[in-house]
Amino acid sequence: MTKMMKTLTQSAAALTVVAGMGAAVAPATAQTYTKENPLKVALVLNGTLGDKSFFDSAQRGMDQAMKELPVVVKTIEPGYDRSKWQPALADAADGDYDVVITGTFDMAPYVAELAPQYPDKKFILFDDTVDYAKGGFDNVLSVQYRTSTAAYLAGYAAAKVSKTGTMGQILGTEGSVILEFVVGFEQGAKAANPNAKLLRATVNSANPFSDPAKGKELALAQIQQGADVIFPIAGSTGIGALQAVRDAKKLGIGVDSDQAVIFSATDQAQADVILTSVEKRVGESLLLLLKQTLDGTAKYGTSSILGLQEGAVGISENKYYDALVPEDVRKEVKEQEAKIVSGEIKVETTMN
Repeated sequence: MTKMMKTLTQSAAALTVVAGMGAAVAPATAQTYTKENPLKVALVLNGTLGDKSFFDSAQRGMDQAMKELPVVVKTIEPGYDRSKWQPALADAADGDYDVVITGTFDMAPYVAELAPQYPDKKFILFDDTVDYAKGGFDNVLSVQYRTSTAAYLAGYAAAKVSKTGTMGQILGTEGSVILEFVVGFEQGAKAANPNAKLLRATVNSANPFSDPAKGKELALAQIQQGADVIFPIAGSTGIGALQAVRDAKKLGIGVDSDQAVIFSATDQAQADVILTSVEKRVGESLLLLLKQTLDGTAKYGTSSILGLQEGAVGISENKYYDALVPEDVRKEVKEQEAKIVSGEIKVETTMN
């Protein structure tokens, strides 16, 4: 059992933020599911698989669920055309599924719209939450990730290895979920080097999370300004940014998944310049929530915020990290991590 799975299973009550008047929310009633009578799940992505990041992480959780649990999952990919997102989610809600899963702040309004219309369906919303105070969301389970705690560690390591003292960040948008990475990264970088220069660029294109050409353009501009470490927080757009880093022989930081390991299968040169990744362990959290749905302990009608302490986020510590980050710096990062977990270091956040 992973650290996150073990911690959440043991501490679910402490981690759950119950909305409303403070009344406890009863666990969902367990129903017997088998391989012959599986839990039917729809994963609706407001994009497509293949981003080597956020959506792929969610899919890995679904793949694992189908291996381990009496679950069948249909992944629905309406693409990056916003006009198709609500209809795709509505079709899933109206379909023969027991649980409908979707994520990101863009999809939260559609969950808020549809969930009350389908009270017999369960909805899991990851990476954002609905407003439980409004009522009508007893069938919605939300999970958010305090990625600032992991981004702090990446920022600290980046500032220590940067030769120029200048680091760049490329944001898909300036929403709170993206800025959650930024505030942690910048705090960590400043803790390591108070004189660090931190650049920001926002994609601002029609499809900010699926525009690799724009990502490459912005990364090149930051490299020209002296940045020797680039951190794209922009889904598939970040692939272009990391390509620019690779070609310029600079360093990059991956996002959401362990991108160095993912790229190593097809582009070793790309993997070799990713010093670490800020992992948002979406797949593991969704796997846990499906397990809890099956055993009747999932607390629908509530929202949880999970961070470094729960193992829901972290940085990739692999052979690339070991090669690019000196041992003494890795030791310092571990010390910083321990202080965050203990509460000695308070990491800034955009979340309530």
